[in-house]
Amino acid sequence: MRLKLIALAIAATAILAQPVAAQFSEQEIIDRYMKKSVKQQKQNKKLYWLSGNYAMNRINKNNDYNNFANYTSAQFPTTDILWLNKANSFGLEFGWMFNKKFALSIGGEYWLKLGQNESGSFTYNPPIGASTTVTELISEIKVYGLTSAVYFYLTNPPSSRNHLTNLAIKLGAGIGFYQVSWNVWDEYENINLSSSLPAAINATFKDSNIGLTLNAGAEYPLNFGSMSLGVDVNYLYLNFNNVAWYNSQDQEVVATYAGDTNSRVDLGLSGVRGRIELKKFFNW
Repeated sequence: MRLKLIALAIAATAILAQPVAAQFSEQEIIDRYMKKSVKQQKQNKKLYWLSGNYAMNRINKNNDYNNFANYTSAQFPTTDILWLNKANSFGLEFGWMFNKKFALSIGGEYWLKLGQNESGSFTYNPPIGASTTVTELISEIKVYGLTSAVYFYLTNPPSSRNHLTNLAIKLGAGIGFYQVSWNVWDEYENINLSSSLPAAINATFKDSNIGLTLNAGAEYPLNFGSMSLGVDVNYLYLNFNNVAWYNSQDQEVVATYAGDTNSRVDLGLSGVRGRIELKKFFNW
């Protein structure tokens, strides 16, 4: 505090020593100095943001799960296993500008359940076992992941001084670590890869993998709270290639789309996504 007072006194003295033509009062001189000091401090602070987003993923139709749905639907005379067509997800992101035009972010996303869960009385005719009745027809997929991304602003990047002031166009690339779990009805006739015989009562099929994204989008400043609204289109490459569970004999159990070991189901969730984002900027 004492050093600040000494600096203020020196600055005021230097200004007072200038020609009288300036005709500034002592209070005006102090106000100008303090304003300049606050401005300098603000410029030295980094720009960060917090954001929430919603995305809709148009899953590629050509995937193993849809083949599985076609194959298995033929085993249910009164109902069908639905295709995977789209996915909805919500995400949170924390980011910062590390350069005038470049930004980094970390975050996470949670996908709403995919598939179906139906109660009733459904006749099931598996390829090997005897016909049975399914009362809980469950084929549900859950996905969540941790993500990171880098962004490059082509126009009007946000700054620590004024945040976002005009429409900004940006490009981005990201990487994430994703987990998937898939629950199927208990009576489903899976394949045990060690003995090639169906295993009793299914556990949850699981897997994890890396996902990659490329995106292009725009941000527009809102008129309150240093906030902005953003939209972007991105392509997500996300395929789970080792979806399985293990029985008590530590044997790998998988689902198939043709009833043999060469047709195990890989959950391919790649596709084009549209995303909308609400972002809050702040200095720190």
